[in-house]
Amino acid sequence: MRTVSGDTRFPTVAPGREPGGSRDGTDPGSGTRSGARGVAGTRLYGTGPEGAGPSDTGPSDTGPDGAEPSDAGLIEASLTVPERFAGVFDRHADEIHAYAGRRLGPEHADDVTAETFLVAFRKRHRYDTSRPDARPWLYGIAGNLISGHRRSEVRRLRALARAPRDAGERGAHEEERGAERASAAALRPALAAALAGLSAAERDLLLLVAWADLSYEEAAEALKIPIGTVRSRLHRVRAKLRRHLDLPEENV
Repeated sequence: MRTVSGDTRFPTVAPGREPGGSRDGTDPGSGTRSGARGVAGTRLYGTGPEGAGPSDTGPSDTGPDGAEPSDAGLIEASLTVPERFAGVFDRHADEIHAYAGRRLGPEHADDVTAETFLVAFRKRHRYDTSRPDARPWLYGIAGNLISGHRRSEVRRLRALARAPRDAGERGAHEEERGAERASAAALRPALAAALAGLSAAERDLLLLVAWADLSYEEAAEALKIPIGTVRSRLHRVRAKLRRHLDLPEENV
């Protein structure tokens, strides 16, 4: 299971490299899932924010041999015992919340996260249980919900593009952070502007790879497009970013 560190980084995707390593850059706006837990608990299980959330309901998710079931196993079990879906929420709510917060800001993250798991719960009977990891499916649902906030996302990126660098990151601290990291910090406004200039489809794919850390195959699954389209679209996006940021190919 992948964990979320709570950082909020701008994407950098190495050319010709499949995702899986760390990325650099910064962006404010990730939060916690506590608000999403309350909303999801109310919508899924009829509990209030103060009551038991999804993770507090139902039997243990551990099998007889002590091994944790896959996401597919939990989803399949939830068809007869709905409370088992809580395990999927607990595993992935943090990173869905962080992803929504990075793209739309904290004001939308709780609702997008809660709605993602509500939609997933309602459509769980359609899930392909041959796929043990539900992350691509969940990110696909979240992306569809985020698409309803396109204007908010672009406005946020343009605001970040206009924001000056924090004075606290300059001067004496810059030397400690190192030249490479200082250069990345200087590029944040330009990178935000570049992201705002991408099409919705290009931005969706780039951020699934760079922020959600999906592989090309997982991104294709999330977006319901062929993997060849993933590769060709990312190639075009990198070219756009190189032109916008005036960077050599190896720095995108």
